[in-house]
Amino acid sequence: MIPFLDLHAINKRFEKQFQDGFKQFLDSGYYVLGSQVKLFEANFARYCGTSYCIGVGNGLDALRLILEGYKILGKLKDNDEVLVASNTYIATILAIKQAGLKPVLVEADFNTYNFDINSLKSAISEKTKAIMPVHLYGQLSPMEEILKISKENNLLVIEDAAQAHGAKNSDGKLAGNIGDAAGFSFYPTKNLGALGDGGAVTTNNGELAAVITKLRNYGASTKYVNEIVGLNSRLDEIQAAFLNVKLPTLDSDNAMRRAIAKKYISEIKNDKIILPHYDGSENHIFHLFVVRVENRNEFIDYLDRNGIGHLIHYPIPPHRQEALSEFKNLNFPVTVKIHEQVVSIPISPILSNAEVETIISVLNKY
Repeated sequence: MIPFLDLHAINKRFEKQFQDGFKQFLDSGYYVLGSQVKLFEANFARYCGTSYCIGVGNGLDALRLILEGYKILGKLKDNDEVLVASNTYIATILAIKQAGLKPVLVEADFNTYNFDINSLKSAISEKTKAIMPVHLYGQLSPMEEILKISKENNLLVIEDAAQAHGAKNSDGKLAGNIGDAAGFSFYPTKNLGALGDGGAVTTNNGELAAVITKLRNYGASTKYVNEIVGLNSRLDEIQAAFLNVKLPTLDSDNAMRRAIAKKYISEIKNDKIILPHYDGSENHIFHLFVVRVENRNEFIDYLDRNGIGHLIHYPIPPHRQEALSEFKNLNFPVTVKIHEQVVSIPISPILSNAEVETIISVLNKY
């Protein structure tokens, strides 16, 4: 059996460093917003090329805190519209709603699974104040076009970079340093994953960074001095220690993922399987390798019989989720088709050549 993702094996590589990091954490006697969080914030800002990084509790909170911060700065107000992908994970939309803003769902492109640009343009109204592109599955959204649209319409651009740690555009800018601000998740399955929940905001806006730093910690500038109504959403000190261990290997892990993806794309030759669109550049870190098939249940049964792990990202589109019933009458045919057909197959930096060859062979025989 080839598992979809062997997190134990991925993290086993760092066991000794994790133990050393935990001992330092334990010996420090400082367990919340200590030296490891400060170090990770500096390291990750440097990695992304941004002036600021603020560690927070998770990816959803990262996006919400950006929006809440812009409200405090007067750039957004309640019920302003934020354009967001109709085929994203629900957390993106929840962040907008929880910040008191209105998500406006935009149809997906069938090839890239990111925004359909024509649909994005047509969704802009006088109430639109921000665009939230989602770098879904690890592939950058069409940011050049999005930034042009945002400039023409005076809109904020907030990247949902939860799946795109290290994805790079043609100008050499990394996810998290392309829009006005970005939210990251360090959920254990991510390319840069903690051993629990974690997230971060990156930005070059000093005012926004200062506000979010307060917002994540009860709205406090210093201990017991609360200037604004905040949340409790802080990157955990021990998770920051683990992330500091793993960050130096992110680029090599991403390169391994891309190498496997290129092999899949060049060697999986089956008319029943639609492979992901990829231009061969560094704009995709292959957080997930997602194929499409007409008869998903049949395909999944076949994978099960042949010992190939799999997951579906995602089985139910947001506008058909009970939690988002206000969108139930909307029509997104491309999004619905994507959710009916997608299957994610194994891709990770610790897959062996033999495992990759087996996966290719099994898929070619389907």
